[in-house]
Amino acid sequence: MRPGRIIFLNGTSSSGKSSIARELLEVVDDTVLFHLAVDSFNAMRSKRELGEEELDAALRRTRIGFHRSIAAMADVGNDLVVDHVLSEPWRLPDCLAVLRPEDVLFVGVHCPPDELVRRERARGDRPPGLAMSQYQQVHSHGDYDLECDTGTASPRDCALRIKEFLPHRPRPTAFSRLLLRCPSVGGQSPADVRLDAAGER
Repeated sequence: MRPGRIIFLNGTSSSGKSSIARELLEVVDDTVLFHLAVDSFNAMRSKRELGEEELDAALRRTRIGFHRSIAAMADVGNDLVVDHVLSEPWRLPDCLAVLRPEDVLFVGVHCPPDELVRRERARGDRPPGLAMSQYQQVHSHGDYDLECDTGTASPRDCALRIKEFLPHRPRPTAFSRLLLRCPSVGGQSPADVRLDAAGER
């Protein structure tokens, strides 16, 4: 059984990731493709009101579980499009630690700030200023396999571009390059975590 391919879309809230993911489900026709979105995992949580500290802990556990759910789906051969926001410094290293870097196509989803603000106001289901609060951190790692700008291209056009790029994924991938230079998490680098896991198999 081959591991699944992962199209990993990273961008701020309201940047257009979910719209691109939905289009990818339509245009990628050589496989069964699943859309895993971090917002969908958030929506599964009970609606009980939480204090700030308890909510932060629950959200962190949600992200950690989301990353491992991606890995589990891909490890048994499912091809995925992942919709995520790498807006905290620990999130990318955690993804690097649990995902097979050679199987990930890392796509940066960009959108001009003024358009982000407009979309956020129009959708009305996000705290004002959320997208701009994420803007600097989300792309701070500075390395992608492919980048899209939803300010100048439609979700359909972005999805078609990703589809055309898939057979030509670079080697090493952006995830492979980032794995070599990513800061440690919990005292170990993601590369060390992966080596330890491989040694236990």
